[in-house]
Amino acid sequence: MNRIQNPVLDENVIYDILIIGGGATGLGIALDAASRGYKTLLVEQSDFAKGTSSRSTKLVHGGVRYLAQGNIGLVKHALEERGLLQRNAAHLVHREEFIIPCYSRFSVIKYLTGLTVYDWLAGKYSFGKSKYLSKKETLVLLPELKTKGLKGAIRYFDGKFDDARLAINIAQTAIEQGATLLTYTKVIGLQKNGDAVNGIITEDVITGNKNTYYGKVIINATGVFVDDILKMNSPDAKNMVRPSQGVHVVLDKKFMNSESALMIPKTSDGRVLFAVPWHEHILVGTTDTPLNEHSLEPKALKEEVDFILNTASDYFNLKPTEGDILSVFSGLRPLAAPKQAGTNSTKEISRDHKLIVSARGLITITGGKWTTYRRMAEETVDLAINEAKLQAKPCLTRELKIHGCTDFKDGSYLDIYGSDRMNIEALIAEDPELNAKLHPRFPYVKAEVVWAITNEMAETVEDILSRRLRVLFIDAQAAIEMSRTVAAILAKALHANTDWEDNQVEIFNKLASGYIYRADNKIERMALAK
Repeated sequence: MNRIQNPVLDENVIYDILIIGGGATGLGIALDAASRGYKTLLVEQSDFAKGTSSRSTKLVHGGVRYLAQGNIGLVKHALEERGLLQRNAAHLVHREEFIIPCYSRFSVIKYLTGLTVYDWLAGKYSFGKSKYLSKKETLVLLPELKTKGLKGAIRYFDGKFDDARLAINIAQTAIEQGATLLTYTKVIGLQKNGDAVNGIITEDVITGNKNTYYGKVIINATGVFVDDILKMNSPDAKNMVRPSQGVHVVLDKKFMNSESALMIPKTSDGRVLFAVPWHEHILVGTTDTPLNEHSLEPKALKEEVDFILNTASDYFNLKPTEGDILSVFSGLRPLAAPKQAGTNSTKEISRDHKLIVSARGLITITGGKWTTYRRMAEETVDLAINEAKLQAKPCLTRELKIHGCTDFKDGSYLDIYGSDRMNIEALIAEDPELNAKLHPRFPYVKAEVVWAITNEMAETVEDILSRRLRVLFIDAQAAIEMSRTVAAILAKALHANTDWEDNQVEIFNKLASGYIYRADNKIERMALAK
């Protein structure tokens, strides 16, 4: 079938900056480069934020755990970026109140001291002052919290966001600034002139068409896939990345019916665990499991899910079980590989980003985190300017508003669209049938699907139910029940036949079954663990 999203490009054009990867880092680089006036092309093998960038804990934060590790510089930069992001994407990034329950007097002193330093590092970008809460005050905010031994809590403030929605809005902003973005365009080889990389060979995943695009500098921003690209240039290249898996489970809000988030600062194996209100549900995670391989759809291991449920049960009065899990999803962090062979602990792997010139004309950026995507992009474009001998132009993204940014909110779930909300409401006014709900348990309506297809580069049922509406990540069974309706709207927009529609439903439902935690899935996960 034909594509309706990707433009037909002139292969003879030489781009100033050519980016591989459409996650947070790649999109940030595209926005930075285009806003400076450079001719920019980005290619992504799937949908925007298909991988790690849609699978975070939904926090825009400085990283309290990194402060405990003594990484003051990383925390300070991240807190500044948190403030800039809240200002430039006000419709998506919100202040969130976090509660750290304390079951000893020492923990009260320890966490209040640490978070006072955290607030101080934020400076003018502070989200609010941390303070001690009595046991009574704590239980008003978190009534479902375990009370035995509770001495009180420390309250602090950080940011919360919808990661995939922000990625889509950054993509829209980059396009508005003049960038060209191609989804479902997989890089299958690098074009070289001698020992210099000067282009990419691509294959359209949907049509099968192959193309070659040229750039003065190529940026490898493919997350856990960076080594795949590096090996296209040099088959014996050493691995830059060591994947670390983070798993999240989603539960009904009855387990923590609160507007506040819970932060468990030290679990049985030294991890930090969060329980965060998200889209009228509770998101609980994450884990930190080193892996030796990567994929677009990583699977949660049984021991990871058990760890999350057991830890939550230690703090919730109502104990969640496997049967209460509405969705389970995994993301792979592209952590910089340890220099010493055999290092297996992710605590020994850098959380900061790494930026290097991998070959003449090829720059690789990896590591980092969502909160610092803008700063990472600025550093990458600065290096690209130097590498490609481009005319230097200043970065503009500190003040650049992200598509949809608005301070107006009235509590409607449509607030997440920011200034685009009025356009969705206009679609409904023009055709009231588009106000029909996709599912009785969710507020989402048909107009949002139409909007995602026509304005947010959605190509598949998965694009819509996973990253535009987030239903797959919230309630996988409900997403399956919505798939037929969404496929029908897509088929109409794409002028596709019923066979295509049926195939989309089948593909999506097979994918979504992996987000449902049940006995037959556990067998597969146990095998993966071995």
